[in-house]
Amino acid sequence: MLSRIAENLYWMGRYVERSENTARLLVVNYIAMAEAPLVPGSAGLVTEQWAPLLDLTDDEDAFREHHGRADAGAVIEWFTTDRRNPGSIASSLARARENGRTLRGRISTEMWEALNRTYLDLCTRSAVDEDELADFCLAARDAGQLFAGIADATLVRDQGWYFLRAGALVERTDNTLRTLQLRFRLAGRGAAEAAGLEAHRAMALLKSLGAYETFRRTHHQAPDATSMADFLLLSDDLPRSVRYCTDTLARIGRSLALVNPGQGDQFARDARWLSACMGRITDVATILEDEEPGIDDLLDDVAMLSDVLTRTYFVV
Repeated sequence: MLSRIAENLYWMGRYVERSENTARLLVVNYIAMAEAPLVPGSAGLVTEQWAPLLDLTDDEDAFREHHGRADAGAVIEWFTTDRRNPGSIASSLARARENGRTLRGRISTEMWEALNRTYLDLCTRSAVDEDELADFCLAARDAGQLFAGIADATLVRDQGWYFLRAGALVERTDNTLRTLQLRFRLAGRGAAEAAGLEAHRAMALLKSLGAYETFRRTHHQAPDATSMADFLLLSDDLPRSVRYCTDTLARIGRSLALVNPGQGDQFARDARWLSACMGRITDVATILEDEEPGIDDLLDDVAMLSDVLTRTYFVV
């Protein structure tokens, strides 16, 4: 497979996953603010605000170049339709569509039609009002799921499939880690939370990662910070947990190395090493308290894995 085609497939997977992740985060934040419980002595306290979302993508400096206050209108625009933000839903979908356009001979017609229809429906508008945010984000979320489902049903399991899946999984792992990092960073800035508020924050975070209902079915309890982190980091079978994603990336690395003997050995080894590191962790306190490894370390490891894949397959 040409390196250009492999790279386009990888980034198409990342961009579609990124648009879905951003949509989930925005709509859950919007609903959580509306449903936040009132805490005695803190009238009007809500679980989240708009400004902290900028910490998730480390782009507050870029945001400040184009916007003043980080209020609802500015942050919503930044994450939905602002093309100056490479991580906005519109930017991600536009880049995914452009990659799809160059891959018409490698992806199914249904995949291209889904990407093109989503772009025309969501990315040709200039702004999204706060009242329209939920519908816009749900449409973007559903579009990401539709694309993934069509790809799963129509693509041959060859190298193209592996690169597409690797892109989605790297982006998903990064997003899960960053979302958890933001949650614990915000918790560390404030006073101890009331029990009801802590549960509401944990519930909102699980929903933003599409894991709330699965958590309740498997744990039969209200989520707290520790049980939530354990589920999102160490679950063997949750599709968005870090362990599940790294295990799947290790299998993809092994498959690519078999198809490309000698060329893909480094990526396969690094993916297998990261999977083994996650597999050896039996207590989430190892990550949250001992930081061996910490969330920052895991983010660096995921970025390193993406860099190795790029150097191995995409750089001519």
